[in-house]
Amino acid sequence: MNLPAGETEQFGPESGNGSVQFIGTATTLIRFGGLTMLTDPNFLHRGEQVHIGYGMHSTRLTDPAMELEDLPPIDFVLLSHLHEDHFDKLVQKRLAKDTPILTTPSAARSLRRRGFTRTWPLRTWDSIEVRKGSTSVRISSMPGRHGPLVVSAMLPSVMGSMLEFDNGTGRPNYRMYISGDTLVYKDLEEIPRRYPHVDLALLHLGGTRVLGILVTMNAEQGIEAMRIVRPNVTIPIHYNDYDVFKEPLNAFVRAVTAAGLQDLVEYLEPGGTYSFAPQPALSAR
Repeated sequence: MNLPAGETEQFGPESGNGSVQFIGTATTLIRFGGLTMLTDPNFLHRGEQVHIGYGMHSTRLTDPAMELEDLPPIDFVLLSHLHEDHFDKLVQKRLAKDTPILTTPSAARSLRRRGFTRTWPLRTWDSIEVRKGSTSVRISSMPGRHGPLVVSAMLPSVMGSMLEFDNGTGRPNYRMYISGDTLVYKDLEEIPRRYPHVDLALLHLGGTRVLGILVTMNAEQGIEAMRIVRPNVTIPIHYNDYDVFKEPLNAFVRAVTAAGLQDLVEYLEPGGTYSFAPQPALSAR
């Protein structure tokens, strides 16, 4: 079902503070005021493989911090793009087909062909608001490019996301950026112009290489993304989990220290949780 940008989907009651739980790779559970969202669900185990296109596969090197069947009730899935390390075959088979999924137009079309009935396509800068009682979150699609321009046409379209949370004040009072599997490129510079204050960023790192070509941010690009978006806090995700991730987390840790940005970064072990509280309305900051 296509919900036009700007419309509101009602999911039920509740309110409160927020948290991000890191499950592994790009999979997180984000909770805010009774809303529960799942990002880029991948629940395969060590030794299992995902198809990454053109007959190529990648092997998982870790186990997820949580099993798919142990998830709490999910209000919606936020999917940056349709690669199996972000939406694996287990998820395709077992996730309820009426789960709302917010994703790129091409991924939404593919998911509908696979039987998912509530997909909402978001083009760059499109927004959708999700409400649950007095709590709401506005999700806006951010620029993303999954590889250099010369090869991006051969890879799935990808989006970043900006989440603006409102715990009942009528104004957003916490803003979270999720990079998606993008490289740093010029279009990202528009993000701080439209969103001059970002509380938290989740950066997809790993220095992923396919046929030797960099297709997700490495440590150097992660630092550059921090300087462009200027979040108060950054949490790195999407590293160490698959054999196509060629740069370990330690490379980013060293780069952060060398750049003097260590006070702006939080590191989560798989299963770890970062908690946050609503702030004064963004318009007042």
